[in-house]
Amino acid sequence: MPQQQPTVTSVQLNHTAVYAKDRRLSAEFLAAVLGVEVAAPFGPFLPVDLGNGVTLDYYELTDEPVQPQHYAFLVPDEQFDTMIARLEAIGVTYYADPSHTEPGAINRLFGGRGAYFDDPSGHNMEIMTRPYARP
Repeated sequence: MPQQQPTVTSVQLNHTAVYAKDRRLSAEFLAAVLGVEVAAPFGPFLPVDLGNGVTLDYYELTDEPVQPQHYAFLVPDEQFDTMIARLEAIGVTYYADPSHTEPGAINRLFGGRGAYFDDPSGHNMEIMTRPYARP
């Protein structure tokens, strides 16, 4: 008997391709910082499952440079310090601001905590414990 698929009632992000110089290095780096797993390869992609139905599908660019993008992750407050400690343990500088002018500091925007850091391909990653308040 075929498994019934859940009904989708709103638009949701399901996955996005993340270009990388080395897909395994970048996927494993992010998974280690966030405390999630790298899944089995899916064609040319190496997925990182974020646990909310969204995957980042790392794709290796071999013939052109990677254009840096920004990826922001809403993380549980109780895991934030652990993520910062993981960055420190592997020698990755984090910053309080997206321009990377405040090294080793976090921000406290919207009553939460946040930090920015570069991944191995130069993407500007952000972890934050509260979503931004939008007008």
